[in-house]
Amino acid sequence: MLTQKNTLLALVFILGAQFGFSQKKSLQLKDYEQWHRIVSVDLSNNGNWMTYGLRPNGGDDTLKIKDLNASMDKYSIPFASRPIFSENSEWLAYIIQPNEKERKKLSKSRKPVFNKGELLNLSNGKKTTYERAQSMAFSNDGSYFAILRKKVAEDKSKHKGQDLILKNLATGFDLNIGNVTEYAFNKRGDMLAYLVDASDKIGNGIYLMDLNSGTVKALDSDQKTYSGLSWDGKNSHRSEWNNKGRQLAALKGEKADTIVHSVNSLLVFSDVASSSPKKAMLEPAEESSFPENMIISSNGAIRWSQDGQMVFFGIDDQEEKQKLDKDTLPNVDVFHWNDERINTVQQRRANRNKRFTYLCSFDLTDKKFSRLANKEMRSVLASQHNQYWVGRNEKPYINDVNWGVSPADLYRVDLKTGASKVFAKQVKRPLGYSPDGRMYLYQLDKHLHVYDLDKDKTTTISKSAKVSFVNEDHPYPHEKPPYGLAGWTKDGNGVIVNHKYDLWHLALDGSKAENLTRGMGDKEEIRLRYASLDRDERYIDTDKEMMLSAYGEWTKKSGYFSLSKGNKPEKLLFEDKSISRPRKARLADRIIFTQQTFTDFPDYYASNCQFQDAQKVTNANPQQKDFAWGSKVLVDYKNSKGEKLQATLTLPPNYEPGKKYPMVVYFYEKMSQRHHSYSMPVYDDRPHASTYSSNGYLFLMPDNVYEEGRPGTSALDCITAATQKVIDMGYADPDKIGLQGHSWGGYQSSFILTQTDMFACVVTGAPPTDLESFYNNIYGNTGTNHSGIMEIGQVRMGRGVTPWSQRAIYQRENPMFHAPKISTPFMILHGTKDGAVDWTQGLEFYNAARRLGKEVIFLSYPGEPHHLRNEYNQKDFQTRMKQYFDHYLMDKPAPKWMIKGIPHLEKVYEKAGQD
Repeated sequence: MLTQKNTLLALVFILGAQFGFSQKKSLQLKDYEQWHRIVSVDLSNNGNWMTYGLRPNGGDDTLKIKDLNASMDKYSIPFASRPIFSENSEWLAYIIQPNEKERKKLSKSRKPVFNKGELLNLSNGKKTTYERAQSMAFSNDGSYFAILRKKVAEDKSKHKGQDLILKNLATGFDLNIGNVTEYAFNKRGDMLAYLVDASDKIGNGIYLMDLNSGTVKALDSDQKTYSGLSWDGKNSHRSEWNNKGRQLAALKGEKADTIVHSVNSLLVFSDVASSSPKKAMLEPAEESSFPENMIISSNGAIRWSQDGQMVFFGIDDQEEKQKLDKDTLPNVDVFHWNDERINTVQQRRANRNKRFTYLCSFDLTDKKFSRLANKEMRSVLASQHNQYWVGRNEKPYINDVNWGVSPADLYRVDLKTGASKVFAKQVKRPLGYSPDGRMYLYQLDKHLHVYDLDKDKTTTISKSAKVSFVNEDHPYPHEKPPYGLAGWTKDGNGVIVNHKYDLWHLALDGSKAENLTRGMGDKEEIRLRYASLDRDERYIDTDKEMMLSAYGEWTKKSGYFSLSKGNKPEKLLFEDKSISRPRKARLADRIIFTQQTFTDFPDYYASNCQFQDAQKVTNANPQQKDFAWGSKVLVDYKNSKGEKLQATLTLPPNYEPGKKYPMVVYFYEKMSQRHHSYSMPVYDDRPHASTYSSNGYLFLMPDNVYEEGRPGTSALDCITAATQKVIDMGYADPDKIGLQGHSWGGYQSSFILTQTDMFACVVTGAPPTDLESFYNNIYGNTGTNHSGIMEIGQVRMGRGVTPWSQRAIYQRENPMFHAPKISTPFMILHGTKDGAVDWTQGLEFYNAARRLGKEVIFLSYPGEPHHLRNEYNQKDFQTRMKQYFDHYLMDKPAPKWMIKGIPHLEKVYEKAGQD
């Protein structure tokens, strides 16, 4: 029993808490400008320094450089981004761009927008600024810094060379090297190579500077154009750097007025550090096996084999220039039924296809040219193997219904001869090479297979396991993918793959399978995944302690466990939060990571690699303390088929148990995984839980699962089940519930609108509303037609289920077909330049509802894509959406635009700029 004194103290505490809350403001759109995101995060190799950028809504970045040992922001650089640390952690370089206002002003006046490059000495704060920065790099030994500068605006010269500034970081001396187009340090950091393109091509060539002696030599010089500079070892592991950096390759060519592409030769230099470098050259005109009417293309990147004995490059067809006048020619696109890809896809991929090249090799031992890719097998996948790579032939399986999969026949390609041999057919789920390129892992017929390129042998490695590694929960009706690859073991005998919750070791000879996490993941329904802290790691050493990320399927907890061979995982950090993948300092026992919940912004924390003594090192949004913020609870529910689902429900900050609140339901597919996601107030076209809860709403984000052929009815089932559960739990006012969905959620919300009067109002964004017309429409961003996404993709109607073969199914799931049943006021958002869901889908639904006398408003934003991009339009829609929900769910007066609309001649935008 409470004494009178204790009762009085409790009352004082409650009143004080209520008074404290009453001082907090409800979050409004005008307050969003106070919020910052964190960008440009990096950690120095020694772990002493961290960079992060603060990017305000609608504003410019400010780069912060933090001394983690002193726990302070030591430097603050306005308008800076793209930071890079030197390898020795003594220097930082970054780009400074003009502020947003200045950028818009320059762009409007059609003047070039130049960035600055800045170099910061971390120990003393001294800065060196370089105007017109284009690119920059440190040598790997931390001794030199290079920055390429664009020409001044007044320079209209045709040659492409620009000034390259090379700074000696020890002496501070700057060397200006003129007319440079490309440059690169070798991996050792003791040499700098660069290409020159000067006026009248005088002095053009490949040059090499020895950074120890400062001497420069021309490896090749000619009045031609050089491109494609490439050091050997560019893709090598850090442990191999000291054995690389003694070979260079580039292209040399010239272009005639009568042809489209430059006629190039391949130049290769070995022993470049010696006084007499060796030179090898591939001249297509002199190579009998080189394909007729083809050229070495400037569009193909040059790459080296791991052993440095071969150079890879791309070839393409030469074309003659046609001098034609567009004004005298017809302009027609011919869509043919035998087109391999629909004409709109060809248009969208035109630039990519123009730059496509066929991979070839040049063997330096015998100076032999070999073509590796061809018109059927267009793709050859690079690896660290010196003799064989894997080629892919997708041609037999190209069709309009491939959505989310790219079936291909796989070949072993001999890099020295170009000979190829098929080893697997119609593979839809490749998982890739082993780090040395000797093994290739893929899924076929629901099993995992390893192909040994050296032995030309395939082994099925998953049959020895008692479980299947196919993700049967994958939500689309095509071949289910595997759960994924964790990595290859250091002993070379196995591979570690993911199961639903656990990690398994599969022997490469197929002899055995072992559950490395001892079934703990499956037992506790915690998803465990390998998480390496070493950015240079190639293999997983199972003899050492391994770190695992962890996510609780139903608790939504996350964190990290350690795993020692033969033992169960042990907890390092596992909290009711969303914890990010840590970033480790390469040379120190220090990591940085974020922790977030609905109420806690994902600020960064620093700790040792065991997550001990974690200290918060950023505080991006201290102003949040001044605003009323809600809280979250998990809601368990089931759909009509008895499937277990969850939703995350946001409560108002002053939530009173037993009181029924208005509620906004926002959904897409599965949403409960966002339970611990911070609700960032940003300008976009979505409702934000932070804002709505701060203003007295419940905000529900439920899970949604689908039955094949029933996308709309499945959504109706799951969303109404979740909503009803919240009503039954006493949270929500059943007469004051609104619904919002965008894109795929827009289709579902549009369908639900036609099936129930559970919701007082509905807002649907960029919605597919007529499945029959949508099926035959185009995804504008890619040019693909919608048959794939309709049958085996997100809509899930089923392979071969088309509007003409199963029209009754399409009508059953079609919002447009059910438009006469609408009894709820609703509002549509759509941009006229939507490249995913054509604007006419929103217009069709509006016209149908208007003709039927329904209460509908269509907010059409000219020139906007699938998601609103213009900040003023984003603010406008968020304002109107909030007003719409406030009227129907909060009984607030409707603004004039909701009552009478806005006649075109009264549109303020149209009046802007009038005299």
